[in-house]
Amino acid sequence: MNYDVKDLGLAEAGKQRIEWAESSMPVLRQIRDRFADEKPLDGVRIAACLHVTTETANLMRTLNAGGAEVALCASNPLSTQDDVAASLVEDFDTATFAIHGEDNDTYYGHIADVLDTKPQVTIDDGADLVGVIHSERRELIDGIVGGMEETTTGVIRLRSMAADGVLAYPIYAVNDAMTKHMFDNRYGSGQSTLDGVLRATNALIAGMVVVVCGYGWCGRGVADRARGLGANVIVTEVDPLRGLEAVMDGFRVLPMSQAAREGNLFITVTGDISVLRGEHFEVMRDGALIANSGHFNVEIDIPALAEMATDIRTARPNVERYTLANGNRLHVLGEGRLINLAAAEGHPASVMDMSFAGQALSTEHMLKNAASLEAKVYDPPKEIDGHIAGLKLAALGIEIDTLTAEQSKYLSSWDMGTT
Repeated sequence: MNYDVKDLGLAEAGKQRIEWAESSMPVLRQIRDRFADEKPLDGVRIAACLHVTTETANLMRTLNAGGAEVALCASNPLSTQDDVAASLVEDFDTATFAIHGEDNDTYYGHIADVLDTKPQVTIDDGADLVGVIHSERRELIDGIVGGMEETTTGVIRLRSMAADGVLAYPIYAVNDAMTKHMFDNRYGSGQSTLDGVLRATNALIAGMVVVVCGYGWCGRGVADRARGLGANVIVTEVDPLRGLEAVMDGFRVLPMSQAAREGNLFITVTGDISVLRGEHFEVMRDGALIANSGHFNVEIDIPALAEMATDIRTARPNVERYTLANGNRLHVLGEGRLINLAAAEGHPASVMDMSFAGQALSTEHMLKNAASLEAKVYDPPKEIDGHIAGLKLAALGIEIDTLTAEQSKYLSSWDMGTT
């Protein structure tokens, strides 16, 4: 088995952390038990480009239990947990190519390594596998049944490819499952983003003016958690419906040109480029903290900030201080990469339990239905969402009601109105 990890000697510590995460992932554990019995993925080669964390390790275990041959690389150089990567190789027979802090050449070299396995299924977090396949490794396309995409940013890229007629195989937008974006993006991103900021800075959020750039599912979660910690939250948006929703949720909504003058902490969660840029940096307060929780490190225009700076230095781990000509010091956290993974451990395992359950079940569903799928982006089947939610409630020991026969009949009829 080929692999490239930092140090196999870290495997024992990684295994302990993987098992700890598993204790909070009962849904995935149930799926893994079924997969071990039924082998629905038997002999299928899967290439995965995901954050190499304890939670991802448990997804790899589940896919392996189903009979798959999995090769894994990192979707972010700063999110890799080296002990987990080592344990995946040493304890769970997963070909893993990931080293924390790897440079750009190594990152794309590792993508090439997993694609060398000639996958039949791709699992992406940001669509980098799909991008490389379509641009550099087109010889692989005929052998690929389909793929999964985990992130909002990746789905945006894939829908653009489909609209342009260049997407060559079907993709399930696992990100768009309700059990993913409603829970993972809102509760997971909300908590883990603030966790990353706190670990990087040890700052007090209470009393801060926190500017949340974007009010999608992730932005909702971040804004809500920041408010819960006592922050005065400002939301910036380009979508009038989301801007209105933020107002109705009790947040101030301002254009960035104004919010930039007020914020103490800025968090971008838009999926777009240059959300914070030169004209914003030059009016920010001295000491401002700037973080990104969108997938790619493009939301903060760091090259422009570096050009404006008279001095750049490391203030503390995961904090770079840029001093401007006016004397103001701006602090970029985690190199502008995903702060929840660059400076912390990402989403809690109990949230990723549902997201990765969706990945595993969508992979199974795609393989069963591959003959009927076209080269486009599909929403994951709704029955998978319902199944995952039911398993999660059962694991939590929570029961819900069921419809009576009379209620079911009423909801399916058209002639039982007011009496």
